[in-house]
Amino acid sequence: MKRCSNCQSDFLAADWVCPVCAYAPRIVDGFPLLAPTLAEGGASFPPEAFEQLAALEERNFWFRGRNKLIVWALKRHLPAMQRYLEIGCGTGYVLSGVAQAYPGATLVGSEIFCIGLPYAASRVRLAELVQMDARHIPYVDEFDGIGAFDVLEHIEEDEMVLAAIWCALQPGGSVAITVPQHPWLWSSADEHACHVRRYKVGELREKVKRAGFKVEFETSFVSLLMPAMLASRLSKQRKPADGEALSELRLPAWLNRTFEMIMSLEHHMIQIGVRFGFGGSRLLIATKVKRCHEHSIQ
Repeated sequence: MKRCSNCQSDFLAADWVCPVCAYAPRIVDGFPLLAPTLAEGGASFPPEAFEQLAALEERNFWFRGRNKLIVWALKRHLPAMQRYLEIGCGTGYVLSGVAQAYPGATLVGSEIFCIGLPYAASRVRLAELVQMDARHIPYVDEFDGIGAFDVLEHIEEDEMVLAAIWCALQPGGSVAITVPQHPWLWSSADEHACHVRRYKVGELREKVKRAGFKVEFETSFVSLLMPAMLASRLSKQRKPADGEALSELRLPAWLNRTFEMIMSLEHHMIQIGVRFGFGGSRLLIATKVKRCHEHSIQ
């Protein structure tokens, strides 16, 4: 079901016109604005980064390696997923990987900034795309899979987002999350990316459990590359200038290939059962076990 952002009524409809109060969100370039006050700004991510990301993702070792791990984990834990929402879908790079892995699924992608949605639309033409505030997800018991990949670290109220994800999932549905890890890896790169935190070991797990989820799977990744990551962070003592937001990921071709091979080795190790305790990022999958209204009254 959808939830009206004006009167908070829940309803079933193909569009966003509320049958109770007749509220209809504004449509811009074909995208409904479900949190219009944030559509052009007010979120903790620089809008100009979308263009940089779109040019970088498909050939960069980190984005490629993360995509392979996310899709593998989704197929392992949600093999029959039919309805999927991605929060903070950015330029649609992960969403395009999910679309290839689940050709029959209904896909919805969301972004806080309108500027990111045309990039996603060009990559995943059959997905429904909406502008949305992750703290107020306007769905109830709607999806059997939700993804939030490197999103929560941008939001102060991360537990509010987890509660909204819980409500938007069907009973038995699962959420997949990636976040940057280890506060001691904090650097100017995090500041320029507008992160509000890097997660401590176990922190995401505890917050997910408090939100009412059962944790099914978790591991660190970018673990074998931790020495290189730490060296890169220590070498950058100043805050990057404008245009350098993704400088850490712009590498010579030979080094990019080497790092991708190392991440492929790490992926294989995870596939055969290795679980890394430390690493630059954390992947977690957790399942909802009750309906939204049942959770809210207990």
